Amino acid sequence: MFAPRFAGRGRRVLLATAAALTGFVVVTSATPPLATAAAASVEQAPAVQLGRWSEAVGRALLAEIAASADEGLDPADYRQDALADELQRTGGGETFDRLADAAALKLAHDYLLGTVENKAAYDWHIDRTDGDPSRLAMQLRQAVATGQVQPWLRSLLPQDPRYAGLRRAYAETPDANFVLRGRLRANMERWRWMPRDLGRDHIYVNVPSYTLQVVENGRAVAEHVVVVGARATPTPAIGYPAQSVVLNPWWTPPKSIKVSGKGFVNDGGALRQPPGPRNALGRVKIDLPNPHAIYLHDTPSKQFFAKESRAYSHGCIRVQGADRLAAELVKLDTGSDAAVTAGLKSYATQTVKLHAPRPVWLVYFTADVGADGKLRLLEDPYNRDTRLLAALEKPVQMAMR
Repeated sequence: MFAPRFAGRGRRVLLATAAALTGFVVVTSATPPLATAAAASVEQAPAVQLGRWSEAVGRALLAEIAASADEGLDPADYRQDALADELQRTGGGETFDRLADAAALKLAHDYLLGTVENKAAYDWHIDRTDGDPSRLAMQLRQAVATGQVQPWLRSLLPQDPRYAGLRRAYAETPDANFVLRGRLRANMERWRWMPRDLGRDHIYVNVPSYTLQVVENGRAVAEHVVVVGARATPTPAIGYPAQSVVLNPWWTPPKSIKVSGKGFVNDGGALRQPPGPRNALGRVKIDLPNPHAIYLHDTPSKQFFAKESRAYSHGCIRVQGADRLAAELVKLDTGSDAAVTAGLKSYATQTVKLHAPRPVWLVYFTADVGADGKLRLLEDPYNRDTRLLAALEKPVQMAMR
């Protein structure tokens, strides 16, 4: 660690302090040989760590704070200048420890969970259980003690190649192109909201792309065109497991949808639409129980699949080829799609439970990176980018511990 050198009496005080911290006994007598021997002992001792953060680990933190700009974040949010000045002035100590702890925990939080706290304001309802502050504090203490602060912080960032692609595009976009850089920042922030493990087998719907992907063993094995929620009834960002495939489902309209009653059955005061050619859910419903009453389903209104912009539903995901999707899911789950083929030969309602529930992720990214590594700029059907970018631009007041 850097330790300033002083002459005369100040130097003797520093040597005595250093010796006490390192276990050396320094004789401060005026006798030249003893003083020379004591000074030689201290000069040969290891550098003194004034606080828990050594100078080297402190500089590694500063390097990572500077690198946060590559993630679309602002290094000033982590008191970069105050940290650098304190480290330069003192080489460490209690004040630097406090500054470094606060900065590192703030950066860890933002890397892991994003900077925006109220994600529900953007209709984002994907719960995370890995952001416990005490757990982060414990990991930070261990990283400081082992000199691994920078690798630990980087491990908190999304490892998905789509995030890496956005980061790469952000680095390649000139500062003058602030519109594109803003869109990339907003979508990198959304990726930090995502769970780090989506599951090897899952269903992935990026609302602005109007597509659904079936992912098996980490690879997309099927893709379907979809219709998503209209602007007045947007599809929320959620993550729940698909638990069953319902063939020829009944439909119970939510209170937000008014129906005439024609073609419906009064079931204890609730109107329900029986299976049939005009059923609003079509022939198939992929059930993923959730408090938002959102699911995947077929539709008799096939004409909307031909449109380029496909935000027309009441929030649920209408799937083109929903019968094929049902067969794909059941075959991946059981090895055979015979139950789906047989069930669709009539209009009798049947439920095929999945042995292994498959996570379904409904997300919102207006900039995406395909399997080919190329950046794709998509619609922003719910006009969320501008508001999110404005939140990212607000100056952050970092709390001190």
